[in-house]
Amino acid sequence: MSSSINILHIYKTSMPASYGGVESFIDTLCKAGTELCVKNTVLTLHPKPQKKPIEMDGYTVHQTKQNLFLASTGFSVSAFSKFKRLSNDADIIHYHFPNPFADMLHLAYQPKKPSLVTYHSDVIKQKHLIHIYKPLRRRFFNSVDQIVATSPNYFVSSNVLQQLSDKVSVIPIGIDPKAYGTVDSERLDFWRSRLSKPFFLFIGAMRYYKGLHVALKAIAGTEIQIVIAGISGIEKELKAQAAALHLKNVDFLGSVNQEDKVALLHLCYGFIFPSYLRSEAFGISLLEAAMVGKPMISCEIGTGTTFVNSANETGLVINPGSPSELREAMQFLLDNPKVAAAMGKNAKKRSFELFTADQQAKKYFDLYQKLLHLNH
Repeated sequence: MSSSINILHIYKTSMPASYGGVESFIDTLCKAGTELCVKNTVLTLHPKPQKKPIEMDGYTVHQTKQNLFLASTGFSVSAFSKFKRLSNDADIIHYHFPNPFADMLHLAYQPKKPSLVTYHSDVIKQKHLIHIYKPLRRRFFNSVDQIVATSPNYFVSSNVLQQLSDKVSVIPIGIDPKAYGTVDSERLDFWRSRLSKPFFLFIGAMRYYKGLHVALKAIAGTEIQIVIAGISGIEKELKAQAAALHLKNVDFLGSVNQEDKVALLHLCYGFIFPSYLRSEAFGISLLEAAMVGKPMISCEIGTGTTFVNSANETGLVINPGSPSELREAMQFLLDNPKVAAAMGKNAKKRSFELFTADQQAKKYFDLYQKLLHLNH
């Protein structure tokens, strides 16, 4: 084996085509891994794939033609031969779950290579199809060497992970502090002039489980300002709800770039993350807020959100789906600026202790080494 470790990552989408939480995780892990002589390749699907591999910052992405998209899962005929070729060159295959098509690839080809799965989330939405999928999932998990949960909270609260506990270890998600430390002064001035009052910020994809409808109800009839930025999903419905509630204290900014995101994080008074379903497995946006020292408000849903936001230490944790509790939590932080500042300080300290990209990369590197050692 060469001095570098070759890792093949399998997921349904990847940067630069898609910018979700798992894609962001893979991107961060691959970039940080280059420092440790880890050579990362990503195999993914796309309706209109690039013919040549895409060179990213520190890793390579291979896209295969997505022939079918069903129940949040892409399927590809050409992926089977591409997977076989790429896995022959890999030392370890690193799957990212949930992605039922990856289970099919693995079981169809059964590569004689060490394998691990990062378990990002339970399958939540497909309540009926899950019964058909369970036997495939069981075979897949039984045939991989190691499973990684992204937080102790998720490990404890996931029935699937509990049944596989002898294979599971925990490696928290990390982000690069350098990406959040320096603020573009022009963007800071721009947003400061536009958003003059203290505000609570939400940044992320506007998905059904994010609880933004709860946040809008929470500020109805109050002076509390909230700012919502990120990828539109249900933005139209949320704007209609805001109009029906006659809200003048919410700003919808739409999608923002990295410079604007960092400026908004530095400017906000606190960060709200009202996700109320287990589909929210970790909450990288919470990490971003913690990294710049902001107090957070999130819900107890038994996932990584309460691992990032430690109740009454780095922010407030409320019951999911409660507008009144969210309103009270925001008002409490506004009324107690010293407590809010102390929580923000604790959040930053905790994020540097537990959640940096370098720590994450080092832990995965150690796991890769262990898998290679066990398989020799």
